[in-house]
Amino acid sequence: MRARLQRLGRVLLAVEDALLTVALAATLLLAISQILLRNFWHTGISWADPTLRVLVLWIALLGAMTATRSGNHIRIDIIPRYLTPALRSITGRITDLFAASVCAIMAWHAARFVHLEYEDGVLLFSSVPAWACELILPFGFSVMGIRFLLASLAEHRAESDRIR
Repeated sequence: MRARLQRLGRVLLAVEDALLTVALAATLLLAISQILLRNFWHTGISWADPTLRVLVLWIALLGAMTATRSGNHIRIDIIPRYLTPALRSITGRITDLFAASVCAIMAWHAARFVHLEYEDGVLLFSSVPAWACELILPFGFSVMGIRFLLASLAEHRAESDRIR
């Protein structure tokens, strides 16, 4: 069972990395194409600008998910530098739980936002519904919240193992 979960975890990480790579490559190709078309042929792709905005949103959330996965997210770590290892572990748990709570609240409200967009039938471009492009918001914040929660539990487990 544990091997299957680890395999599933690796597959999910690979999908996350692939989505980020594809979104970044698509953004670069579309932006460069749009620049060349506008500057040399005085034309452009009508759906390029809204698509680029959506891709930037996806890159931001996928990048944040990747950062939380590897622990490379933005931290304010002035105080923990001066604490003992035990207090540093406790404050680390507290800050991870706080970050998980904030992400959970953000995911909840993002889901409400996406649902409202769905109910209103808002279209972004070329009959693409806005809610479909905004699904990354509740998904990304949920994943980050889960990762922060797991990080806080992992620190707690490591601390309890040291005490035993």
